[in-house]
Amino acid sequence: MRQQFSAYINGIGTAVPAYSSTQQKAAEFMAEVLQLDERDSRRLMALYRHTRIDRRHTVLADYVRPREEYTFYTNSPGMEPFPTVSQRMGVYRQEAVPLALKAISDCFASYPDFDPQTITHLITVSCTGLYAPGPDIEIIEALGLPTTTQRLAINFMGCYGAFNGLKTADAIVRADKDARVLVVCVELCTIHFQKKNETDHLLSNALFADGSAAVIVESNPRPEQAFRLRSFYCDLLPEGKEAMAWHVSDFGFEMTLTSAVPTFIQQGIGQLMERLLTQCQLTLDDIGQYALHPGGRRILEVIEQQLGITAHDDRHAYEVLRQNGNMSSATVLFVLKEIWNELASGETDIDPERPNILSCAFGPGLTLESMVLEAVTTEPAYATVKSSSASAPVL
Repeated sequence: MRQQFSAYINGIGTAVPAYSSTQQKAAEFMAEVLQLDERDSRRLMALYRHTRIDRRHTVLADYVRPREEYTFYTNSPGMEPFPTVSQRMGVYRQEAVPLALKAISDCFASYPDFDPQTITHLITVSCTGLYAPGPDIEIIEALGLPTTTQRLAINFMGCYGAFNGLKTADAIVRADKDARVLVVCVELCTIHFQKKNETDHLLSNALFADGSAAVIVESNPRPEQAFRLRSFYCDLLPEGKEAMAWHVSDFGFEMTLTSAVPTFIQQGIGQLMERLLTQCQLTLDDIGQYALHPGGRRILEVIEQQLGITAHDDRHAYEVLRQNGNMSSATVLFVLKEIWNELASGETDIDPERPNILSCAFGPGLTLESMVLEAVTTEPAYATVKSSSASAPVL
């Protein structure tokens, strides 16, 4: 029988584009483009405020420039002619890899002792662009990795795509203790802006943003800090497949995101979590941290209700949502990065009784993905909880 090894996230990095807009400015941009009257503009502003997003990032300078300086959209009423799929994919080819390389650089910075030349596998995850030869090959070339580095592209799976990247890395490392897998998610959601007044388009335009994240997965944990990949569980709610979808149209990728999504998640999340925890012989009492995908404010709220947790328990997801919006597959790794940084800073130590991190994300299908990670370290400073610090957050 083949020996099985554990898999650990030993490094994690994130990156966002240089351009950013406040949610208020984004709403003003949208109201102008859609040529809304005063009443509808007020309603749109209320929708944007309700998201609990302060700022979102984009690779397109047009979102933060005066109309007369547009270079991607046209400076005309309604921005006609509207950019085609070909034009949007041109932006993706130009911007995706540089953003991914920023996330990879941040990942390497979080793991100073790691030698990038030892990478054996590269997994890229994206649902906002496609081309071949693709980002995987360009990343190999940019990092100077051997041409024999094994590559896998996971595409068009939406917000839960990172889970499939991690599951694949987990399987590779468990089968080969010498494997070192780099997983990279890069999403340019803002290049697919749709100029439509339907509620689902207004909602998706209010939530999505650009970002990239990268992790290193190995068979042995770093002494300072690591996240062990314990267990994964996936389920499908076919009755909700019309509530969230992602289609290629003549003018970009169209996201369907209805207000019914939280209701479907509310119906399925309890059973999903129960099966995941049973699979790894845990209960919610064993969970010390939560890394929930912030698909939107209401989604986080219904999960909290179903799991019986507080907004403080879910604080990392809210912080990522506030600072970045929804960056599709990369977002949940941003949440894990928040937890990683908090543990590394010593603001919160690993509770030896509850070292586990519960994570989940959702996407077209309606797909529910989940996993349990374990925060591990051999450093004494992380071995006990800070009972003497009154300011330490309560988990």
